[in-house]
Amino acid sequence: MQNPELLKAALEGLEAQKKRIEEQIGQVQAMLGRRRGRPPASAAAAVPAVEKPARRRKLSAAARKRIAAAQKRRWAEYRKKAEAKA
Repeated sequence: MQNPELLKAALEGLEAQKKRIEEQIGQVQAMLGRRRGRPPASAAAAVPAVEKPARRRKLSAAARKRIAAAQKRRWAEYRKKAEAKA
């Protein structure tokens, strides 16, 4: 027969190891930028709750206008190429 205390200790060690591995998986996923969709429950639990979300930069009106103009130019070029192929 196997000692129940030995099995309990082994179980505790394996659970601690599992938790550590899940935390490492969460960290790697965060580094990879996995932000789309809802993360699995184990990954959500692995992210430390003390981290604050990164603050978003505030763009000036002029910067937003430049970005919008550049995007309109890109779309115009894309449409022009699409018409040429058709």
